[in-house]
Amino acid sequence: MRHERFREDGNANLASSEARAVWNALLPRRGRAALRLAIAGGAAFAELAAVALTGLACEVIYHLVSYERQPDLGPSLAVGLLLGLFVVLPNAARGEYSIENYLARAPHLRRTTNLWLAAWAVVLVVGFLSKTTGEHSRAAALATFLAGLPVLVVTRLATVSLVRRLISPRSDSARRIHLIGYEDDVASFYATHDTAALGLRVIGVSILRDAPQGVPQGALKGSDPEARRAQLAEDLDLSVSVVRFLRPDDVFVLVPWAEVGDLEACVDAFLRVPVALHLRPGRVMDRFSDVRLGRVGLLTGINVGRAPLSPLEIAAKRTFDVVVASLALVALSPLLALIALLIRLDSRGPSLFRQKRYGFNQEAFWVFKFRSMRAESGAAFRQATRDDDRITRIGRILRRTNLDELPQLLNVIRGDMSLVGPRPHAVAHDRSFERRIALYARRHNVRPGITGWAQVNGLRGETLTDADMQRRVEHDLFYIDNWSLWFDLRILVMTVVARSAFRNAY
Repeated sequence: MRHERFREDGNANLASSEARAVWNALLPRRGRAALRLAIAGGAAFAELAAVALTGLACEVIYHLVSYERQPDLGPSLAVGLLLGLFVVLPNAARGEYSIENYLARAPHLRRTTNLWLAAWAVVLVVGFLSKTTGEHSRAAALATFLAGLPVLVVTRLATVSLVRRLISPRSDSARRIHLIGYEDDVASFYATHDTAALGLRVIGVSILRDAPQGVPQGALKGSDPEARRAQLAEDLDLSVSVVRFLRPDDVFVLVPWAEVGDLEACVDAFLRVPVALHLRPGRVMDRFSDVRLGRVGLLTGINVGRAPLSPLEIAAKRTFDVVVASLALVALSPLLALIALLIRLDSRGPSLFRQKRYGFNQEAFWVFKFRSMRAESGAAFRQATRDDDRITRIGRILRRTNLDELPQLLNVIRGDMSLVGPRPHAVAHDRSFERRIALYARRHNVRPGITGWAQVNGLRGETLTDADMQRRVEHDLFYIDNWSLWFDLRILVMTVVARSAFRNAY
C-alpha cells in the first residue's frame, strides 16, 4: 500500500527542515469549527439584517413621502425581524450557510426566490391570525415585498463572492479530506474534480494495491481470493492508522461499486473511525450535476433527475401564464387586428399560419403564428434562411421584431405552451436532432415557450451545424434546471429590450 501527503505545491519530497511545517499544515488546528461557525453566522446575520433594514427603509420612505413625518419604527422592526427569521432559520436548517454550499454552483437565485415567497406567506398568515395586519401600511409592505427580494439576492451573491475569494486550500476553514482507492480511481477523481475550487483540502491519499504480492500488477483482483483478502486487510489497517493520526473531516472511498467485497471491507474499516464517510459513486454518475439519495415509500435509490417542476411550481407558472397572456391579448388586440389586415393586403392567403410541433411530454399540438411567408400548398418543410425569397414584405418586419409570435398567446391560454420555455421546433427538426444530440428530448419535460433563455441570448435562426443546436439545447436545459418566476420575468423583459433577443431574427 502507498500513502501520499500533499501540500499546495504538490511536492512530496521534503527536506527535514520542512517536516514540522508540513505536519502542522496537515494536522487539524484548534478553532477550525469556531471559524466555520463564524462564517456561517456572519452570512446568516447579513441576510437577517438585509431583510430587516429593507423593511425599515421602505416604512420610513413611505411615511416621509406621504405624511412628512418619521414613523414609529418598533412595529416595522418587529415585522422585519420576523420576516428575516423565516428566511434565515430554514436556510440554516438545510445548510445554506455552509462554506461548501457557497463554493458549489448551487441555484441560489431559485432557492432564495422560493423561500422569500414562502416567508411572506407565513408572515401574512401570522398577521391575519394575530389581527395585526391593520397596524401596518399596505404600501410599505408591498414596497418591502418588491424591494426585499433583490436586496436579499444581492446580499447572497455578495456573500458567495466573498467566500469564494477568501477560502482556499490553505484556509483553516477549508474542509480536510482523505482519499482511499485504487490508483486508477484516484487519478480519475483528480481528473474530474478541482478540490481547491470546492474549498476542500486533500491531506492524504491511501492507494490500495490491486493485485496480491507475486501477481503481476493489473492482474484480476480475484485471482487469489485468500491472498487478496489478506492484502486488503493489511492495506486497510494501515490506512485506518493514518486516518486516525491525520484526523480528517471526511474520508472518500473511491473503490468502484462493482467491487462489492472490497467496498464493504472499506466501509467496515472506516466506520470505526470518527470521520464522515463517503462512498464515491461510479463514473457514470459524473454526468449528473445533482445526485442525491431518494426514497419512494420504503424503496431507496440514487436520484439523478427530479421532476422539472414541483406541483406548486407548476401551479404558480400556469397562473402567471394565464393572467399575463389574457391581459396581453386584451391590451394588444388593436395591434393584432392591424397586423392581420396588413398581412391580407400584402399577399394572398390567411393571416394566421399553423404548424404541428411537439410540446410537453412530446405531445403534438398546433402552434399559431402570423403568416410571414407566401402560402405554398403541399410544400415540404424547409427552414427559413437569411434573405429567403418566400418571406413577404410584412413578414420580414414581423420576423425581425418577433411580432409574428404573438398569436401563440392563444396557445398559452389553451395550455399548449407557456410564456417562457424552450422554443418548439418543427417536428422534422425534433426527430432529426433527437437522434444526434444528447438530452435533446429533455426539452420536452416542460411546456414550450413563446420566448426562451436561448432566444434572448441570440441563439435562434438557421441551424447550419449540430453545434448550433447544441448551444440552444444547453441554454434550454439551464433554464429547466434553474427555473423561477423571477427568471421568467427576467427573460420576458430581455425579450423586449435586449438587443441579443433580435439577433439572427430573419
